[in-house]
Amino acid sequence: MKRSLLCFAALAAVAGTASAQSSVTVFGILDAGVRYVKNGDRDQVLLSSGGVATSRLGFRGTEDLGGGLKAGFWLESQVNVDAGTSATKFWHRRSTVSLSGNFGEVRLGRDFSPTYRVATASDPFSDTGIGAIANVFSASSINGGAYATHTRLDNSVSYFLPATLGGFYGQLTAAAGEGASGTKLYGGLIGYKAGPLDVSAGYSETEVTDDDNVKYGALAAAYDFGMLKLMGGWSQLKYIGAKENHYNIGALVPLGSGTVRASYVHSEGKGGAFTADGRKNEADLFAIGYVHDLSKRTAVYSNFSYIKNKGGAQFVVSGGPALNGGDKSRGLDVGIKHSF
Repeated sequence: MKRSLLCFAALAAVAGTASAQSSVTVFGILDAGVRYVKNGDRDQVLLSSGGVATSRLGFRGTEDLGGGLKAGFWLESQVNVDAGTSATKFWHRRSTVSLSGNFGEVRLGRDFSPTYRVATASDPFSDTGIGAIANVFSASSINGGAYATHTRLDNSVSYFLPATLGGFYGQLTAAAGEGASGTKLYGGLIGYKAGPLDVSAGYSETEVTDDDNVKYGALAAAYDFGMLKLMGGWSQLKYIGAKENHYNIGALVPLGSGTVRASYVHSEGKGGAFTADGRKNEADLFAIGYVHDLSKRTAVYSNFSYIKNKGGAQFVVSGGPALNGGDKSRGLDVGIKHSF
């Protein structure tokens, strides 16, 4: 009996140690609001999901393997609060497994592309909602929508530099095409963050056909003055001689228990997928919003966005009625976000 008790105590101690060395977290965001969109002369009122943060459900965890080595996983699915649906892929946002240590991190699975990380680092709206920088990008028009690596990558392998390099950070990524057009990518980013300063640059190429690649480059910079965080960036999409350039500047301003967000983006495309009816795509996006924190987990918000299209551009703030090239698009929303 005594021996059995000793064995049980030993097993309990081992189990306790294993539990202390591992962790699993369930997390998520639910964000929904009422949105008014007017495209040209037509308007629409709708319930939207993801006004300031994409609604999601996720699971992440780590296991300490000893000697500074850790294993990790991350599963994250998009949730459309307005309709209770998920994205076309259940783990649409991220599904990765990784090993990390003093050497950095090796990560495998579905994840953000390195250039997208850079391009959105200068967006005060985090590329979400009616003020998102990507609302005036033509990525979905390239090769009939076959360009599938602009935001996230399937079948990718990434290496991340360790966080011990005096503020320098970086990522190298390759994604296997596995026979599908527009999914084979290689690229990377390099950045430096110290105190209030954060600067980065990224580049990637995606094979659409055997002879033609989509080339995507981006630069971003931000400086936090305390009373104001100023952000700015540039990015370019290039495909078969056609180019689309994006220039943006934005700011985050703490105000009371919340934050004011403001952004201006200029998009100018020429040639190929970046023209319509022989006219180049050109647009200016103006956006402003306020997020008021009711607690660490809950906030209310309102955003206004205006896109002035020129030439053949048909960019819209977020869905709504179709519009003609050169028409204006406007949007206003009010919503609530809860994190857990």
